[in-house]
Amino acid sequence: MTAERASDTWDAWDLDRTYAGPTGTVRWAALGPADGPPVVLVHGTPFSSYVWRGIARSLAGGGHRVYVWDLPGYGASEMRAGQDVSLAAQGRVLAGLLDHWGLERPAVVAHDFGGCVALRAHLLHGARYGRLALVDPVALAPWGSPSYRLLGENADVFAQLPPALHRAMIREYVASTSPRGLHPAVLDRLVEPWCTEEGQAAFYRQIAQNDQRFTDEIQGRYGELDLPVLICWGTEDPWIPVAKAEELADLVPGAELRLIEGAGHLVQEDAPAELAGALTRFLRG
Repeated sequence: MTAERASDTWDAWDLDRTYAGPTGTVRWAALGPADGPPVVLVHGTPFSSYVWRGIARSLAGGGHRVYVWDLPGYGASEMRAGQDVSLAAQGRVLAGLLDHWGLERPAVVAHDFGGCVALRAHLLHGARYGRLALVDPVALAPWGSPSYRLLGENADVFAQLPPALHRAMIREYVASTSPRGLHPAVLDRLVEPWCTEEGQAAFYRQIAQNDQRFTDEIQGRYGELDLPVLICWGTEDPWIPVAKAEELADLVPGAELRLIEGAGHLVQEDAPAELAGALTRFLRG
């Protein structure tokens, strides 16, 4: 079976519910027993909730009620011209989703930009968590790889790329997250949402709207975090250096730091068993 055909059936992932958020319709799903302790998973960029599929199923199998969702402008959620997909907007969306789900103090697990989203929702919008796990999060200045900054500064130009060149660029960009190499079908699945006409525009829109000020606004408040916090980091992360893990842990009172050897930025793909184990132990308290 070719990689293209495999990507059609590889590890099916369906978000079967919707939430009418302030910046667009959000697709979401819940796994596990309805009365299980709630866990909310938050993805980053340029990904979707698909990166959480293995972790979500593992936690659900362990008795948790697991909520997964695609941020507005990402994955299966609404993408449209003029949409506010900034980190500021996403923090408000997460706070609204928790109200929509009726969750008062869920555990939250957040990756990449999702870390900033979860932190903003908690520190700025009153979202209350029982526990918070951050996986290779965007949380500290300076951030943004040279490639990311180049794309953001020239979003209007890159948005005009012919579709084939855009697809090739996206594949190389996403593939660079993993020193071990992503499975071809997984790479296909992560790239595909950005390769429609609306997806290509959405990819450059989210990059153009995000900048360091969204973490600058909250970085000085990490000492206020008064809940159990776990920080997981791939030691071979090529996007956010592992040195940021120690820096962040020093700013968060009582934070537990777990380095995952050999994993890159997408720890969920490079070391799913190690990450699932670390999260399971943390969520058990």
